Amino acid sequence: MSAIPAQSESSGGDGHGHGHDDHGHGHSEFPFLAHHFETPAQQFDSGKLGMWLFLATEILFFGGLFAAYAVLRFKNPEVFAYSANYLDTIMGGINTCVLIVSSLTMALAVRFAQTDKIPAMIVCLVLTFFGAVGFMVIKYFEYTHKIHEHLVWGPTFYVPADEEIAKEVSTPPPAEAAPAPTFETAALGEASPVAAMFAMPPAEASVIAKAPVGPSGLSDPQGKPTAVSHYPETAEEPAIKHLEDPKMPVGTHQFFAIYYAMTGLHGIHVVVGMIVIGWLIWRGLKGHFGSKYFTPVDLGGLYWHIVDLIWIFLFPLFYLIH
Repeated sequence: MSAIPAQSESSGGDGHGHGHDDHGHGHSEFPFLAHHFETPAQQFDSGKLGMWLFLATEILFFGGLFAAYAVLRFKNPEVFAYSANYLDTIMGGINTCVLIVSSLTMALAVRFAQTDKIPAMIVCLVLTFFGAVGFMVIKYFEYTHKIHEHLVWGPTFYVPADEEIAKEVSTPPPAEAAPAPTFETAALGEASPVAAMFAMPPAEASVIAKAPVGPSGLSDPQGKPTAVSHYPETAEEPAIKHLEDPKMPVGTHQFFAIYYAMTGLHGIHVVVGMIVIGWLIWRGLKGHFGSKYFTPVDLGGLYWHIVDLIWIFLFPLFYLIH
């Protein structure tokens, strides 16, 4: 954030809010000073502290997801290296540039508010808003393409177009009953009567189905992905192309699960930022901001910068790891 104007240190001519002096000249001079604050400087500092505490909780919130990402990638590096090829690096790079530019326009909006350049402040806020819109539009095209290709989260990542084929792939054939063990005599080649007395009855086939392999993300006994059948393509249900790839490692759905969780949550924060910026534009058009009161613009800028910073980490972790 930009430096605080020098006149803000005095209680009567603060640069952060409209308020009253220590003698209680009322809210006519500073109508935006809340009644529970004594000076505009106190109101500004309290608001700034509250925003930083809120941003600390946001960092902790995303920190848990980053930890989950680190664990999954450490356990399955081949899954993340393979799955990143399905992401559009160009679209991700454009979105990164859009957010960086929007951070610049947001910082300029704060500076213009501090220097009473209200028309320029409104222009910068509008540019920031359209940057957020552009980010969400690009993300919409990314999501719809992946969903169309069935690159989704969870075990449904493996659901084929034909349910009958899915049933055949995931359900193994029943095991055959094993013959009863016998002891052969060396001379006659017949079962010994004594051995027959102690022979175990035939083992019955287990009624518990064998755990499915590929579709649930488990490897076969040799640790290799299960071969996938070719699924037919119909007008209603297109074939799931990625299941045809023999190089697809087992557990690929885990990558898309964490991808949608982290980028989707970030997208929600972008939408919240759009609401905040729209509210700042509305108040700016009504003439509520200036060098004596720019606290909402400053705090809104802090929130938008943390949203941009989170994406700066998400972009290389998902789009550039291959």
